[in-house]
Amino acid sequence: MTVTSGRKQGACPCEGGTLERLIRPAVLILLTEGPQYGYRITRRLTEMPMFAGEKPNAAGVYRCLKLLAQEGSVTSEWALSESGPAKRLYIITPTGEQCLASWLMTLTQYREAVDALLALGQQAVDRWRAE
Repeated sequence: MTVTSGRKQGACPCEGGTLERLIRPAVLILLTEGPQYGYRITRRLTEMPMFAGEKPNAAGVYRCLKLLAQEGSVTSEWALSESGPAKRLYIITPTGEQCLASWLMTLTQYREAVDALLALGQQAVDRWRAE
């Protein structure tokens, strides 16, 4: 069984596998704390509830960072080290901050829609149980 981004490939969407699409706003949120290396971003994503303690696919995180850079939402620079190879440091831009603000509005709207759906679903379950 192949595992990508901490989720079993082919798993039912009802198990939350599509939450990995939220990696973009999650990365932007992490970068608001200051410049970070890709491996640290990956490790911090593991701590977020959407990954449930499972490590996201590092290649996917770096692809996301590359796309964010191409869009102008992040920049990167090489940080030289005396004790190891140079590492890329990622920094959120003003464009990225605006993008994150848009994400937060969109996610709030999604949450409201999901809350309404959950309420309707609970009413349906309550009806079955009452029968």
